[in-house]
Amino acid sequence: MEYKENALHYEDYCRLRESVEWLLFSKEQTQKALDNSLYTIIAVDDNQTVGMGRLIGDGMYYMIADIVVQPNYQRQGIGNKIVSMIIEYVDKTTPVGGRSTIQLIAEKGKETFYEKMGFKIIPHEFCGSGMRKVIRK
Repeated sequence: MEYKENALHYEDYCRLRESVEWLLFSKEQTQKALDNSLYTIIAVDDNQTVGMGRLIGDGMYYMIADIVVQPNYQRQGIGNKIVSMIIEYVDKTTPVGGRSTIQLIAEKGKETFYEKMGFKIIPHEFCGSGMRKVIRK
């Protein structure tokens, strides 16, 4: 398995989302999101992208998005490696004396995967509920 930084392309992004039955966004939105990502990771096996992860943020607050591993490659440590590389990226870019927060929205039933990597379920002692609003047109 090979891992590549900042090499996520539109076609692979869509194919991986479809492989786990996630809805697609418009092509324009998707390409803009990929162009504006701070950091992306792909997992490549036999010249095929089989996993991906994306990081967005502003240097203090970050959000992990689109952690996807093709179903026939799941449970092989690929998702763990992708998330670990994203965490390492944030750690390296956080200055001495600084602080960064990494947030995400886990797929239902995948919370323990992230807990094992140090994420805490919200709400907890410092934070209230995570929330979201979807706008459809």
